[in-house]
Amino acid sequence: MAADLLARQDAKTVGVFGAGVQARAQLQAVMAVRDVTSVNLISRKQASAEQLAAEISEWIDAPEVNLVATPHAVVQDADIVICATTSGTPLFDGNALLLGTHITAVGTFVPEKREVDTETIRRAHRIVVDSREDCLAEAGDLIIPNAEIDAEIGEIINGDKPGRQSDDEITFFKSVGVAVQDVVAAAAVLAEAEAKGLGTECVFY
Repeated sequence: MAADLLARQDAKTVGVFGAGVQARAQLQAVMAVRDVTSVNLISRKQASAEQLAAEISEWIDAPEVNLVATPHAVVQDADIVICATTSGTPLFDGNALLLGTHITAVGTFVPEKREVDTETIRRAHRIVVDSREDCLAEAGDLIIPNAEIDAEIGEIINGDKPGRQSDDEITFFKSVGVAVQDVVAAAAVLAEAEAKGLGTECVFY
């Protein structure tokens, strides 16, 4: 949803930091809303990066995947950057971002850690979060540089706040997770399982 509202419509190249479940899911979400043709991928664990690249190659309309060796190579021509790591220090130099880039950061969620540097936040024309309250309490990406949040993603969805305003804007989305989303998702899965007669009902005392 964030990429759909905040990335350029013509975004085709995605830079990905991380090769775990979150990185995979975030890339799939981006590919659902943009015509992605190439992915520049880096991970601390080369084996994980190679495994994810192999998986991506099997996807329908699979983009070209490049396993790169440096953070600069991830972001230098990226239209969208995904940060999905457990890193406690910035992954790349914000000066390397091109105008028009969208960044989604979902990895860290403690005040003293961050995936993006102060320059990334300083250059961002629009900073959007899943929850203003939670991000101001947990997101070092925003707390450390004392960032000013422009909107929650829900405010953009509802039309109360604008999303991307021009192709030159650098946009940044930070998600630390909202518990109510997990509850709603679990309820939907439970309802579907009950409707199909699946699963085992347990009684807890």
